[in-house]
Amino acid sequence: MKNFLLLCLLAALIFPVSLRAQVTSVTVETYYISDGNDSTDTDGSAGIPDLNLKAGSKTYRVYINLVPGSRLRAIYGDTLHALKIKSTENFFNNRDRGMSFGKDIDNTKLLHNTVALDTWLTLGRATKKHYGIQKIKDSNGTILHPGNDGGSSGITELLMNNDAAAGIPLTQEDGLIHDSLVTDSIIAGQWGVDGFADAFGNDTTMFGQDSVRSEFVSNHAVLRQTVGVRGPVASDNSVLVAQLTTHGDISFELNVEVFEPGSALPVKYVSKFAEGEVNSDSFKLSPYLMYPPVCGCTDPNFLEYSPTYACNNSDSCRTRIVFGCMDALACNYNTNANFNISSLCCYPGYCNDRDISVVCPSLNDATKRFNLYPNPAHSDLTFHISPDNDKEVKYFIYDALGKLMLEKNLGAAKGTIKVDISTLNTGVHLFRIFTGDASESKMFLKK
Repeated sequence: MKNFLLLCLLAALIFPVSLRAQVTSVTVETYYISDGNDSTDTDGSAGIPDLNLKAGSKTYRVYINLVPGSRLRAIYGDTLHALKIKSTENFFNNRDRGMSFGKDIDNTKLLHNTVALDTWLTLGRATKKHYGIQKIKDSNGTILHPGNDGGSSGITELLMNNDAAAGIPLTQEDGLIHDSLVTDSIIAGQWGVDGFADAFGNDTTMFGQDSVRSEFVSNHAVLRQTVGVRGPVASDNSVLVAQLTTHGDISFELNVEVFEPGSALPVKYVSKFAEGEVNSDSFKLSPYLMYPPVCGCTDPNFLEYSPTYACNNSDSCRTRIVFGCMDALACNYNTNANFNISSLCCYPGYCNDRDISVVCPSLNDATKRFNLYPNPAHSDLTFHISPDNDKEVKYFIYDALGKLMLEKNLGAAKGTIKVDISTLNTGVHLFRIFTGDASESKMFLKK
């Protein structure tokens, strides 16, 4: 039992698992895919053709999933951990009534042209009066239809594409839940915004109405809600943090602050550690905050395991871990082990408070066949070889650090053998003898 507990403790130290991590995953939802009707609108591009919404553009919604009771306080970038959101093509911003932050979207304007596809950041809110929820979890219908004004061309089929790749059509569910339908009240705190506006108060980042950019990278931007936000449905603590529309492929690295249940101080989660950083109670790595996710071996029973992987790739788990003593001088040297635990190693005279006769039962018979004396010794050691021996005999003497100090091949020796140890330093040494392929070891003290 003691050995089992020791193994469990060592495994926990070697492979730290964030059992208390509040960020459980990140969901990237394909919210809508624009079609040719949507691309006819020029209201949302202020009449600039090159800025029109392209057919085939995808609108994504990003949700951070938390354990029940946790609240998302902020999304941020700092000196060592940049906040990054990128696309291989420019992001679409609605220049008619779009906003930089979901909390500022006027829900009464969502029926105008392509306002509902604007690019923005948020903490929970998708409009001034609505929280964002995944369409597959939305069951209160849609406010986007009927009634869209059709945009610049008056086409009545804007935002009506039912491409299966986008899941439930917006004509059925729009991923919006009104404040009045939130099952448990969400305390409204103060909003804090920094790192988006210029000296004149204009948002010059990719979220701004007049921006035409393919990325947002900042080491000082922050969107904060003082008391934190949880998901609008108590049983599903999923918090919307971004809506992104682009014809390209997206990627991001997010950093967030989370209030854990019962805690007044937020815990910071980053998508990537800077050099020298490690997990602590107030600062943790969350591989889920990086997209596309990096997949690999997430099974800690394999050498290829890493806590930096957000998803499992079973092909990456190749070498199952075998704990054991990998010191060839130990009596319980494990030739099958591939992960050394030195505290498991046993030597005559030292076995970490364990019964060496149980750990190394072979020593019981070896003691009968191989007797090394005197012990302690001053100038020489004596041992005996069976008079019937016809195998090659050789011995090796190692110091306490495992350094080879003496060795000799005796050939097919028999009878009593004396070994001169006068040149050895005082201290504990290991004497190892090979008779053919068989080997035996004993510890001795040189005085």
